[in-house]
Amino acid sequence: MPVPTDPAAPADRDAVPPGLVRVRLDLAYDGTGFSGWAAQPGRRTVEGELSAGLARVLRLDRVRVTVAGRTDAGVHARGQVAHVDVPLDAWLAAPGRSERTPAQALTRRLGAVLPEDVHVSAAAEAPLGFDARFSATWRRYTYRIADSGEARDPLTRTWVTWHRRPLDVAAMDLAAQLLLGEHDFAAYCKPRPGATTIRTLTELRWVRDDDGLVVAHVRADAFCHSMVRALVGAGLAVGEGRRPVDWPAQVLRSGQRNPAAGVAPARGLVLEEVGYPPPTQLATRARTARAVRSLPASPPT
Repeated sequence: MPVPTDPAAPADRDAVPPGLVRVRLDLAYDGTGFSGWAAQPGRRTVEGELSAGLARVLRLDRVRVTVAGRTDAGVHARGQVAHVDVPLDAWLAAPGRSERTPAQALTRRLGAVLPEDVHVSAAAEAPLGFDARFSATWRRYTYRIADSGEARDPLTRTWVTWHRRPLDVAAMDLAAQLLLGEHDFAAYCKPRPGATTIRTLTELRWVRDDDGLVVAHVRADAFCHSMVRALVGAGLAVGEGRRPVDWPAQVLRSGQRNPAAGVAPARGLVLEEVGYPPPTQLATRARTARAVRSLPASPPT
């Protein structure tokens, strides 16, 4: 039974062209051996491997993949989401002579051709109005740090950052609470021409887990380039005692990058999950996300 679309959405922007099927892909990857998500000439990337695998399995010359968030070099993902528009005949031909559905066949065949550091856990026909990037309402990351010799495990070294000084987790968490809400995060982003740095940070908390690791849990409607790693860098300055608890909020208000808030290493960062609204709201969310954001005007004093 088809999922109802949102009648308020502009059909020309969000509709899938005739003869194509939009397929949602859920995937995970170890970012250690990749130069990030985005395809780059002469470099190994997650997008490059996935696009090549899809083209091979579906017998297509080229496949364009849209992703929920482009991760940097060395960043990992457990819950990345992407979509691809596939010709209907190629989609229906995916099972071959088997009794599998096209979705089952695509998932299984990708498992046979993709390298071991990329895994597609599910493929499915996307609901009407779905866009992996613009329909998302939030993204959730974790960042893990071993700040003691006891917590350092060579078997987890590719996704846990080893830190040379002990950290005050309580102070880091207090500082994090002052950054929550909708703000211009220009001080924590690498600028990109024409891109807004206004984001709504709904969760930023620091805890020490049962293994002794210091873990940041971060969630926002979206993230600009290097934002999570810059927020972690500011937290480390507080955790080491180099800066007071209110310092990260001062940096935020300044609107300027501060060298003291360094960008944390990539290897501790994992994209854990991407959230989407109910199917009937997907297209409206995509339209809203494409709009250029601005902060509300301050009331006169």
